[in-house]
Amino acid sequence: MAKVSSKDLGTQPIGKLLIKQAVPASIGILVMSLNILVDTIFVGNWIGPTAIAAINVVLPVSFFIAALGMAIGIGGSSIISRALGANNIEKALTTFGNQLTLTFLFTVTFAIFGLYFVDSLIPAFGGKGNIFDPAKIYYEIILYGVPILGFVMLGNNVIRAEGKPKFAMYAMFIPSVGNLVLDYLFINVLNYGMAGAAWATTGSYVVAFLFILWYFLSENSELKITTSQFRLDKAIVFEIGSLGFVTLARQAVVSVTFLLVNNALYNFGGETSVTAYAIVGRMMMFVLFPVFGMTQGFIPIAGFNYGAGAYERVKETIYTAIKYATILGTIVFLGLMLFPETITKLFTSDADVIRETPSNLRWAFAAVPILALQLIGAAYFQAVGKALPALLLTLTRQAIFFIPLMYILPLYFGELGIWMSFPISDVLSTIVTGYFLNREIKKTLVAKI
Repeated sequence: MAKVSSKDLGTQPIGKLLIKQAVPASIGILVMSLNILVDTIFVGNWIGPTAIAAINVVLPVSFFIAALGMAIGIGGSSIISRALGANNIEKALTTFGNQLTLTFLFTVTFAIFGLYFVDSLIPAFGGKGNIFDPAKIYYEIILYGVPILGFVMLGNNVIRAEGKPKFAMYAMFIPSVGNLVLDYLFINVLNYGMAGAAWATTGSYVVAFLFILWYFLSENSELKITTSQFRLDKAIVFEIGSLGFVTLARQAVVSVTFLLVNNALYNFGGETSVTAYAIVGRMMMFVLFPVFGMTQGFIPIAGFNYGAGAYERVKETIYTAIKYATILGTIVFLGLMLFPETITKLFTSDADVIRETPSNLRWAFAAVPILALQLIGAAYFQAVGKALPALLLTLTRQAIFFIPLMYILPLYFGELGIWMSFPISDVLSTIVTGYFLNREIKKTLVAKI
């Protein structure tokens, strides 16, 4: 394999770079999404439906701690990309060292806290009755591995910041494939039950961590830190925190939105409407993977060239990423508009759900072709280190527009109003993002070219 350098982000053609960065990111997202689905099928068939409920109880806690690693990784990676672009290697190294220290402190602290209050937290998240015992078994083992997952999420984002998308893809492949293999071994062969499911997941984290550790110790990485760079730097910690908070806020709003929509739909249509939303949610995870992959591929290119002062390349990256992501989003849109019944039948044979879900799918994805502008626009501000606009634009889609609309529109349109909230909030947030992105391009990029 030819050695790849972060300098390629500042020299290679933008279109070629975006494809090189986005394709591995998209494949990684797809594999992780498929892993969640297949893992659920394995656990449900080999242990039982209670096991699925037990895992769902634990996921919010483990996802939150893992999200800390992701937030620190994304926040610091923006700094690293810009520092490498500006040839400020010392700042890149110090940032990486500070990321490792922060990830260790936060994930270990929260894991200890979670283990200490295990008997209170599990019932609070719904682990009651027959669910409590299997949830506790799964929870305790998973929390041993969650700090390791935090380092995996951190490492994956830093690898991408170095301009090494294939290695970042491998880092996403390994825990996904490893989890399925270990599931089969621990649950189906060794019959370890719930503990086997937990050790399979934790074991996959360990294997992924060892791969990432090998990457940073090998010649593939440009970031060779010393012990002095683990010492926290106040300015860098603040910048990591402010940019990383954008990611944490996004994760929090997604969780709150799912909770609110589930409750609102249950009040209108009962379990059938909630099931329809579950299918819509799964489709958002699967079918939008190329658009999300393009967004992830865009970030290190924009950050590196911004740090290098190559503002014409930054502008070209923005326009090209929006064009490519819009094309991908349109393909997704056409598939969902033309075949919603076929897609629904992949998930269920329930006649009521099959009757209700297709129209809801069409409403939920009606504005997908323009969504690329919103996602790329918000990602741009995070990539160049502008935390406040990145945060506000990230929150416009769900927190600022969608949640109020899902309460207002049903007063006039009933349950349909909830589904109408999806495309309306997408359109409004895209208009707002487009305005601020266009102003930023004119004031910052064009003015400096």
